[in-house]
Amino acid sequence: MVAIAVAVMWHAWSDILRLATRNEENSHILLVPIVVVWLVLARRDQWSKCRVGFSPIGPLIMAAGWAVSVFGFYNAFQSLWHGGALLVAVGAFVTIIGADVVRRIWPAFVVLLFLVPVPGLVRLQIALPMQEATAAITTRVSDLLFMDVKRSGSVMQYNGVDVAVAEACNGMRMIFALILVSFAFAFGTPLRTWVRVLIILLSPISAVVCNVIRLVPTLYIYGHYEADTAELFHDIAGWVMLVVALLLLMGLVRLLQWLCLPVTPDDPTPPDTPLPDSTAAPAKTGGDHVPA
Repeated sequence: MVAIAVAVMWHAWSDILRLATRNEENSHILLVPIVVVWLVLARRDQWSKCRVGFSPIGPLIMAAGWAVSVFGFYNAFQSLWHGGALLVAVGAFVTIIGADVVRRIWPAFVVLLFLVPVPGLVRLQIALPMQEATAAITTRVSDLLFMDVKRSGSVMQYNGVDVAVAEACNGMRMIFALILVSFAFAFGTPLRTWVRVLIILLSPISAVVCNVIRLVPTLYIYGHYEADTAELFHDIAGWVMLVVALLLLMGLVRLLQWLCLPVTPDDPTPPDTPLPDSTAAPAKTGGDHVPA
């Protein structure tokens, strides 16, 4: 059923594949299948509890997805066109397997939203402030490393070479990939709800930190080596930063555990300090009168 749904909406799916493989701004889409498989395997203890069977909700989701996709196609809303095709595939799955499976492994279905390419206007709204922040922090870090870097907006100059953050280390090329890594770590690891929410909320900060770690050596290479060498390092470092982000998340969990905070479901919750009971009778002292 899912294969038929994808075949029927193939024009939308082929466009998603084209953007994922040819547009670096949407390269995070290639990570989505890996994260989905990881999240499904991480919740394999829920498989035996699922009630599998036909669900009437599935055809409704398929119909809604088809309507959204058609509307997006004829009104030039690319996200609706792609998102509707995704809904049709999800509806086909729910029709045969049932909604209970979705309820039990819902993080894997949430990740599917990352298959929809981000509209250009939304990317710009997020990328511009991130570029400014990344350039400012990178300049400060470079000064600490005795690198004479001059900054003008999101453009930095080192050793007579101008390097734009948008070209050398665009935050948007990593932020969605890092959010995917954060989401996979948060829901693929036995953690408490508040820790998972904290990890997701900190993912944009993690993206900035990883961008700075990536940009400082990239800036140095642009200033001392050929541009082709710097671009190759930039591309390789982008994937390495995913590992760095994962290590940062593991370090965050270790820090919370070191602070004796309940991080996993098995961690004991610190007991509350008992308050004095004002209704209790006062204890007798040696000076109280005792009748004979």
